[in-house]
Amino acid sequence: MTATEVAPAPVAAAQAAGSGRRRVLHALAPAALFLGVREVGLIVLSMMAGPNGTTAGAALRSWDGQWFLAIAAGGYDSVPPGLVDAFGRRTADTPLAFFPGYPTVVGWLYDLGFPLVASALAVTILSGVVCAYGLVRLGELVRGGSRRTGLVLVALFAAAPMSIVLSMAYSEAMFCAAAVWALVFVLERNWVAAGLLTAAAGLIRPTAAALVLAVGLAALAAALRRREDWRPWLGGALAPVGLFGYLAWVGLRTGEWNGWFALQSQGWDSRFDGGAATVRFSLQVLADSRSVLEVTTVWLIVGALVLLAVGWRRRLEWPLLVYAAGVLAMDLCSNGLMNSKARLMVPAVTLLVPVAIALARRRTSTMVATLCGVGLFGSWFGAYAITAWGYAI
Repeated sequence: MTATEVAPAPVAAAQAAGSGRRRVLHALAPAALFLGVREVGLIVLSMMAGPNGTTAGAALRSWDGQWFLAIAAGGYDSVPPGLVDAFGRRTADTPLAFFPGYPTVVGWLYDLGFPLVASALAVTILSGVVCAYGLVRLGELVRGGSRRTGLVLVALFAAAPMSIVLSMAYSEAMFCAAAVWALVFVLERNWVAAGLLTAAAGLIRPTAAALVLAVGLAALAAALRRREDWRPWLGGALAPVGLFGYLAWVGLRTGEWNGWFALQSQGWDSRFDGGAATVRFSLQVLADSRSVLEVTTVWLIVGALVLLAVGWRRRLEWPLLVYAAGVLAMDLCSNGLMNSKARLMVPAVTLLVPVAIALARRRTSTMVATLCGVGLFGSWFGAYAITAWGYAI
């Protein structure tokens, strides 16, 4: 055998190794991007926590996090009496205002012997990673999208204002993971999977009503076109099971058919008012500039409405548009805590799709500079909201 006959072997091995590394990097990119952006947010949080008399760990489990941790540790009937509603009151039914999906999964890890707070943060982080992979797939499926679009979408999601909640003992990350993958399955016409994930989302947050509407309408439209079999009907039927099931269970527990809504109204003064309170709040804040958080919240609301209009103008796939509109309607048309408006818009991630498409088409330097700016602003705002701002978010 001559030297020329054996020479290609090392070259082929090097090429195979290089190809393997590229495949690994390709597979890990969504997770690495999401975790990297969120790490920047946590660094900023650590820098701001000390000067504001708290720690990063305490901030990440504050406010609603205390409720979720208590439910995870002992169930609804074992929540410490020190946890009270917005008016300082507490009844046996007050904890039922918090949906069971997230604390149940955290409780499973806790029952296995893991520390409670670590279990909660692990579930949150893992949910965010799962969501990141869904966003990449969504970016590939939308009209005019690509894998690059999906990766930009991950960065925008992880860097958005109030994305700090994606690192807290809160249920938003888990809900977003279920919602994004449900919408991916809608675009892939996998109706049963979409219905099952929507049902799961209904056990995590009330925001699932927007997802039920989007998935249900998409499944109904597919079924009525008669181009498919029984699967759209089954997917559409499964979609509301989780949400309606939990609301019905709370009704039985409280003895009122609208038990969950009554708890929200009595404990947090949260009810549908068509947006009147949000309009009054916005006009008042812009008139007297009471705080950085409130002024920024108003402009974030305006920005979200603009993005909704842009999505409609750019012909974003209508199930994604219906979902985003539903999330915004539930948030902005409620007279609940105005300080929470920005956080409650986090699940409206499909609003960011047109922005991701536009950025993905720009030069890499322009795209990276824009994402860095968004990331720094989002990191500051989230850290400010749970350290310097003294009220619930």
